[in-house]
Amino acid sequence: LGRISRGIDKGVHLNKIDTFRARRAKRLFTLTTELDKCAGADLIIEAVYDDLELKKTVFRALDDLVRPETILATTTNTLSVTKLAATTRFPERVLGLHFCNPAHIMRLVEVVRAEQTRQDMLEQALDLVRKIGKTPIQVRDNPGLVVNRIAQAYYGEALCLLDDSSLDIETIDRLMEAADFPMGPFRLMDFLGVDTTFRVTKAIFEMTYFTAPYRPHPRQQRLIEAGRLGRKNGRGFYDRSG
Repeated sequence: LGRISRGIDKGVHLNKIDTFRARRAKRLFTLTTELDKCAGADLIIEAVYDDLELKKTVFRALDDLVRPETILATTTNTLSVTKLAATTRFPERVLGLHFCNPAHIMRLVEVVRAEQTRQDMLEQALDLVRKIGKTPIQVRDNPGLVVNRIAQAYYGEALCLLDDSSLDIETIDRLMEAADFPMGPFRLMDFLGVDTTFRVTKAIFEMTYFTAPYRPHPRQQRLIEAGRLGRKNGRGFYDRSG
């Protein structure tokens, strides 16, 4: 709860959230470790680690708890929502809601329709996203969806430039930020987590049948092996541990 509260406060500081909405949001939170507390919900958003078997376990448990008309949404952007829906008794109510990171600040939400998703369930999800002040974009159930597929080019070309030119990471980041990108590619990978971006790249590469543009870069692997995971431990492409 403290981490959530700090995230909201940061949104206020950045003028992304007004003070009234921030106070109201904090009052609305109810934390629990008991899944059956979700039994009366109209919509449940699952956000566990991107592991298909783990997500299947959660969805099967929810199947036994919630009403058939409850929408079950997953935040995955690398796994198949269609495959996940197929493990449930009511696959027509399953869809994807991928909130771009950081979710409390970024407005974009990729709304994924699985092959089984019912139209009225999809429309309810789109309406909810709009009601919470976000911008929904309906996308196909593809590996990486849209944002992360495009992000691979941003990261990948920057990593290749390190090998093919005399530019360093600071220069590449400054150039991209001067071109009005909010963060340069290396600063962004550190922010999201070097291990996280590598895992997403690897998943997209494998799920697109090893399409060359999505090939993970050895530099990412070496940083992970060295324990340099980015902002989460102070050392990634940049060293901020001091």
